[in-house]
Amino acid sequence: MDIRELNRRAVRASVETAAKATAEDLGRPTPCDGWTLADLLAHMTAQHRGFAAAARGAGADLEAWRVRPVGADAVAVYTEAAEDVLAAFAEEGVLDREFTLPEFTQPEFGREPVFPAAQAIGFHFIDYLVHAWDVARSLDIAFTADPELVEAAWPIALAVPDDERRNRPGAAFRPGLAVPEDAPGFDRILARLGRSPV
Repeated sequence: MDIRELNRRAVRASVETAAKATAEDLGRPTPCDGWTLADLLAHMTAQHRGFAAAARGAGADLEAWRVRPVGADAVAVYTEAAEDVLAAFAEEGVLDREFTLPEFTQPEFGREPVFPAAQAIGFHFIDYLVHAWDVARSLDIAFTADPELVEAAWPIALAVPDDERRNRPGAAFRPGLAVPEDAPGFDRILARLGRSPV
């Protein structure tokens, strides 16, 4: 299946989950260490804007990635950014482009932050599948990941390096956690990316 469709479904799930939040919920803690729900939504909004810029050839502009306070209208601001990134990914010819993703710079490995579109959208896809769960946990509501999305996300989760970089300040993921071998697929993804399924 087209990675853009998988991503669209993950982003839509995150929007539907975030829509259940009220202004009073924005101070709730999240599974992201030290972040409130407002902080998480601000991060998610900034990432949407950055990836949208990258899809349109402007990913090197650091201003596109800047995290800004989302205020009491956090859900509406987040939803608008989600619609923009989905529109950017749906543009004709987008899969033939390369995305500049400054946050993925790895100078110690000599890697420039430029990735083929499908790989870059794959990064976005797994991030928002997990962030939908983060928002649900913050709101203390159930989240059931689409099995088709889980199946597609597992190889991407396995490809995320689980090394000393995960201990750095601001790392996208914490070190992986152990789960039983017979754990549900989404629980294994969460644990692989440093989140306790419970």
